[in-house]
Amino acid sequence: MILKTSHKNIVLRSLREKDAKILFQLTDENRDWIRPWLPWVDRTRTWKDTLAFIRKSQKDQAEKRAMNFGIWKGNQLAGCMGYNKLDWINKKAELGYWIGKRYAGQGIMTRACRLLIDQAFNKFKFNKVEIHCGVTNKKSRAVPKRLGFKKEGVLRQMEWLYDYYADHVIYGMLAKEWKSKR
Repeated sequence: MILKTSHKNIVLRSLREKDAKILFQLTDENRDWIRPWLPWVDRTRTWKDTLAFIRKSQKDQAEKRAMNFGIWKGNQLAGCMGYNKLDWINKKAELGYWIGKRYAGQGIMTRACRLLIDQAFNKFKFNKVEIHCGVTNKKSRAVPKRLGFKKEGVLRQMEWLYDYYADHVIYGMLAKEWKSKR
C-alpha cells in the first residue's frame, strides 16, 4: 500500500522485505536518537532482526491487526510509522512513529500522521485514533498537539525501557472532531 502527501514528496509505503537493510541502517544510525523512547532498539542488532520485523508486519497487515509503513522523503527512507493496533470491533486505531534525526523538525511526521488519520476515519470508518507518547518525549508529543488531539491522560509505568518504567501520555482524536477541523 502506498499513500502520498501533497507536500515535499513524502510517501508512506508498506514495508517490504527488500527494505530490511536500509531500515536497519536508518535504525543503526539513529540508535542514540530513538533508544530513549523505543524498547526494541537494543534487540535490533542486524538487518536480519529488521527483516523479521518486516515479516511480522506483513503478517499483521494481512490479518488486519496492524500496519507499518516506511516514510520516504524522495528516495530516502526517513522513518517508520503505522497503526500499532487496529481494533475493528471498537473502531479504534493506535498510531506509532519514529523518524531519523536528520529528518526531524521538517514537518514530515505531522504530514505522515495526517495521511494515516485520514485513512482511519475515511477509509476504515473508525471512530477514534490514539497516539501514545513517552511523557518526557517532547518532540513526539508535539505531533498530536499540532494535529489538534486532546490529551486524555497518563498511563503510569506503561512501558519497560531498558532499566526503568516509562509513563505514557495518551492523546485521542474522534472522527467527528477530525472532520470538523478539516
